[in-house]
Amino acid sequence: MAEKWTNGHSSSILCLNVSKDGLVASGAEGGQLTIWNEEGSRIEQTWLQKGDDVTCVIFSPICPGRLYASHGETVSVLDIRCLKEPVGCFHVNEEEINYLSVNEADSLLAVADDSGAIKIIDLESKKLSRCLSRHTNICTSAVFRPQRPQCLVSCGLDMKVMLWNLQKTRPLWIKSLQEEEAEDQSAGQLFNPPLVHSLSVSTCGNIFGCGAEDGKIRIFRVIGTKFEQEMAFKGHSLGVSQVCFLPEVEAYWLLTGGNDGKVLLWNVSNDLGKQKSPVKTIHRQKIRMPNSTKKVHKMNAEFTNEGVPISPKLTIEHGEKVNWISYVEIKGSRRILVADQTSSISVYPIAEP
Repeated sequence: MAEKWTNGHSSSILCLNVSKDGLVASGAEGGQLTIWNEEGSRIEQTWLQKGDDVTCVIFSPICPGRLYASHGETVSVLDIRCLKEPVGCFHVNEEEINYLSVNEADSLLAVADDSGAIKIIDLESKKLSRCLSRHTNICTSAVFRPQRPQCLVSCGLDMKVMLWNLQKTRPLWIKSLQEEEAEDQSAGQLFNPPLVHSLSVSTCGNIFGCGAEDGKIRIFRVIGTKFEQEMAFKGHSLGVSQVCFLPEVEAYWLLTGGNDGKVLLWNVSNDLGKQKSPVKTIHRQKIRMPNSTKKVHKMNAEFTNEGVPISPKLTIEHGEKVNWISYVEIKGSRRILVADQTSSISVYPIAEP
């Protein structure tokens, strides 16, 4: 059974983020934003102007007390010690914002919206720096790569994944998942279109994963100015709404959440290790999985590039469509945070203390 964090919202929670200090921010429908401590107690709360849904929240990596929150076409900058009034505000997007990402230097903020545009805000000058306009449909995610403050990857409902360097206004590399789907359909197989809903970059910055409407999880490796697909596997029976690499673990452990109400934990380290690449792999540490929560998922797993099936190391039957997943370590114990159609946050253990 999941632990529930309650009394923080009155409507569906749409997004989550965890600060370096272990505080959790959650945004909900109607402009409601809440800060929680690691025990799941509400410590601050506010309603953002106009009552627009809070679609994304992200803490500053340099100053954990600073929080960026998107609502409607606006990004508010908040001091979590006093949430009543934003300390700053950016209004550079013309359509609803879907995703925020801040680079490790806390100098640039990427803002992805429904028009497909990614606006880059210079946080030092507080001005619009660039507009990246290559997606032809909603841009669902744009994420800075760790250790590379000028580089990011993005995805969208145009079924494309793109690699960017902010020194250029055009993407360095584009991958169309629709072309892959066309090949499958020509073989007589019918799938939901691979609209890409979510993207996460691993700690090393070279490996990233995407979740799409066709239920597949795709893992890519960046090599120089391009990226290549390392593996793809069927993870969920419905669309994959969320993917999240675990940030505190020096290995490729990936959390996924789906519209099928499942939350899954995958270890893709071994399969990536089989790929020949000039990129050095990072040291990997094992996660101890509690026997009571280990399950072998029985769904029809597709094959990796080596022809070896992959199964999740942990399956959680959450039961609700997943809006957001995040990871937090509370007093040495690893936890998954799940936001869904309800007004509470579900907390699941993924490792023994």
